Amino acid sequence: MRRRRALMEMGSAGAALLLGPTLKWRWPGLRLRGRAVEVAAAAVSPSTLRLTILGAAGDETPPIPLDGALIDPTWSPQLRMAPPSRTDAVGAFRVQVEGDPLRIRVTRPDGRQLQDFAVDPASGAVSFALGAGPLLGMGQGGAQFDRRGSTYTSRSGQGGYQLRTHGGRVPIQWLISADGWAMYIHQPLGTFDLTGSRGRFDPPQDAPLPLDVFVVDARDPVAAMGEFARLTGTPELPPLWSFGYQQSHRTLSGPEEVRWVAKSFRDKRLPCDTLIYLGTGFTPAGWNTQNGEFTWNPATFPDSQAMLDELHRMHYRVVLHVVLEGRRLTGTVADACPDPPGPGATGSGRTWPDEQRVACYWPIHRPVLEQGVDGWWPDQGDGLDAPSRLARIRMYYEGSRAFRPDERPFALHRNGYAGMSRYAPFLWSGDVYSTWETLRTHVAVAINTGLSGIPYWGTDIGGFVPTPEYTGELHVRWFQFGAFCPLFRAHGRTWHLRLPWGWNTGELGHDEIANYSGGAGNPDPAELHNAAVERVCRKYLELRYQLMPYLYTAVRETHDTGLPIMRALWLHYPDDRLAVGRGDEYLWGRDILVAPVVEPRATERRLYLPPGDWYDYWTGERTRGGREITRPVDLETLPLYVRAGTILPLGPVKQYTAEPVDRPLTLVVYPGGDGRGSVYEDDGHSFGYQRGEWMRMLTEWTDARRTLRLSLAEGSRRLPPLPRRLEARLAMQPSRAVVFDGSPLEIAL
Repeated sequence: MRRRRALMEMGSAGAALLLGPTLKWRWPGLRLRGRAVEVAAAAVSPSTLRLTILGAAGDETPPIPLDGALIDPTWSPQLRMAPPSRTDAVGAFRVQVEGDPLRIRVTRPDGRQLQDFAVDPASGAVSFALGAGPLLGMGQGGAQFDRRGSTYTSRSGQGGYQLRTHGGRVPIQWLISADGWAMYIHQPLGTFDLTGSRGRFDPPQDAPLPLDVFVVDARDPVAAMGEFARLTGTPELPPLWSFGYQQSHRTLSGPEEVRWVAKSFRDKRLPCDTLIYLGTGFTPAGWNTQNGEFTWNPATFPDSQAMLDELHRMHYRVVLHVVLEGRRLTGTVADACPDPPGPGATGSGRTWPDEQRVACYWPIHRPVLEQGVDGWWPDQGDGLDAPSRLARIRMYYEGSRAFRPDERPFALHRNGYAGMSRYAPFLWSGDVYSTWETLRTHVAVAINTGLSGIPYWGTDIGGFVPTPEYTGELHVRWFQFGAFCPLFRAHGRTWHLRLPWGWNTGELGHDEIANYSGGAGNPDPAELHNAAVERVCRKYLELRYQLMPYLYTAVRETHDTGLPIMRALWLHYPDDRLAVGRGDEYLWGRDILVAPVVEPRATERRLYLPPGDWYDYWTGERTRGGREITRPVDLETLPLYVRAGTILPLGPVKQYTAEPVDRPLTLVVYPGGDGRGSVYEDDGHSFGYQRGEWMRMLTEWTDARRTLRLSLAEGSRRLPPLPRRLEARLAMQPSRAVVFDGSPLEIAL
């Protein structure tokens, strides 16, 4: 754990360990846009090769600009003069470099080609082999699911491709082929054209060099994700409460409305962990006096400290919306602010300087933090360049830790960059519209975002901008999808409809769509007396909290390996052509398949089950996989299937993640194959897990003997309470009570 923390900090500061031995080629005819260049190759690992093209400068290699994305940005080549064509071994790879024009071929140890790059000497454009399989990754947004056939720029934010249905763009230049290769173009940020038989990358005309490319042998998809994590870092652990339900607010009529929402969740016994408040400016009456300011709005929070204390007594976490604009945000919270912060330096009010320093901007958050605010919702920032986007994400992590050293920070961002997961941020997809097409598209958006090193992701449940398509049915289907996203948050205009009970009040609540057009509009008033919505929302709220032990174990796996929580079927079934091509369903962790219902008035859902046997979560029916099936659905049903051999941990229903309950954890075995799993836990809020304060219960099912074995993983501490009361059962069968004290235990079922 100490090494992990050191690597994260070193990567952020621009210092780290050596990537590996490097070969470097240069000869007089090796030129790009009329300039002499040199090519260098370094083996990062047995599965990853780094290729860099730089402008030649005598015997000194110009440094690669640091943008914070890489854990290890160092460079230490040995200069080698070479003839116009040669092949060398670089680690486990063979690299052939040819000049005039420049071409670089990379082959695997068995001689098969991994990638073939050709560089246009006039423009600096790089073409590369695409193969035939689906192309995945590339960050959030843009054309989905298979990236083939589209172009992608490096533009970040909401001003790009089809915002209303596809969400904002967070470009990550990590391209994965289901054929078994992947590449990350670290620098420069440019444009990908994937419309032809070969791919093309166009660097910016004013800065085509250095070109820094990592090529990955991705025949093992799980290992390939680990390689990307090796380069950009594995995700830090957010607090456990951030995976509970989050209810967002917009226009507030006063403190009584704040209390009404908070009290209604508890009175109705609808689980909820977090209340989020928008800033004034984007809404007539939010938490503060104006966007960018940190002064409480006296009309909505006349006694902010008393209200925070009241919400905390009700066991809510409070998250506040903040806004930042400009082009550059530089430095870290540990720096000194050279000038006294003032309105121009802090970004208070409606004006922001074009460039700001973290050390001058962060201190104005502190008075609100001292009152007990639990997290932040950093909005806007579309104009920030890539290093600034990362600096902002880092600021909310390190600034919060500087104030509360042993409390895991929470921040929900709208923009990002490669390497962002090192600071445990959540990302949401922006101001999307309330349409069925948006919901359909976001299944694939979720998959590609997860494959791009951004595991903590979600969308505005219900869609941000209401339309006449927005009905109780659409809200329920979106809510079901949200229950199986890492970020489980409802937010949007006419925000009362985002409350689980909001569709049965007969009222819209605050009407906030006047400045929207192009399909925006309020739902049919006849839809506002739908009692079924609250009932179905309750079902999925309770299911989310029951699955929290499974989800939090998957979160720890993400932290350890870089694997996403929402997983493309390709990750675990790379040899199944039909599984690889599915972008309308996904795996939730390793063992649960989720097939969201994304069509109106649906009575059935066609879905694909990968090879092996699967169990319908709701009925317990066992079904043979490796084929498409049709699953009948009603409004309450989101098709969920559990893989045979799974040992699924289910906790009791809680009203918030830290609620103490006197009901045991249940281990549900789905027979039909041997299986191994685990249940991970720590205190959920501190960094004690980095000091070894965690426990992992290993579970192993032997199908032939019908026995379940429990034991503690190596390194586990026996966290209280021990002994533990548990229940174990086969799927859809009665439970058996057992007691686990940390010693190996075998249970016959």
